[in-house]
Amino acid sequence: MSDIRLLKQVLKQHRTIAVVGLSADWFRPSYFAAKYMQAHGYRIVPVNPKYPDILGETCYPSLSAIPHPVDIVDVFRKPAETPAIAHEAVAIGAKVLWLQLGVVNDEAQAIAAQAGLDVVMDRCVKIEHARLFGGLGWFGVNTGVISAHRQTPPSFDHHG
Repeated sequence: MSDIRLLKQVLKQHRTIAVVGLSADWFRPSYFAAKYMQAHGYRIVPVNPKYPDILGETCYPSLSAIPHPVDIVDVFRKPAETPAIAHEAVAIGAKVLWLQLGVVNDEAQAIAAQAGLDVVMDRCVKIEHARLFGGLGWFGVNTGVISAHRQTPPSFDHHG
């Protein structure tokens, strides 16, 4: 199956996403991605032992502590931590292991794939959803600003 077909199928069929390493800090990529997916109708299940809740959802210390099924395990952790997370994703019956941008681990990919999970690696769930389902204007993915310089706001003449 092509990458595009796999991504579309995963994002259409699976609506509950356990986000491992989700931060409660609004400026962190994990929070940004989870908030976007939540705004697009996905159920977000935060997995981070540091917090009681994030984005209005109960936060769990591990995948195995989640009391209901999850479809996608979306991982915002260091690549070295992903094989253990892949084993846990298999153990809880997840359907997809999704390793975020910059998270690449062949061992984790093999663990999940051998157990029958779809695996997406080194891609952002938010960017892929926006690209495939038309959410590119949401929260700065395509702002129309091509410069790296801060824009100067227009001045207004209040005497006219």
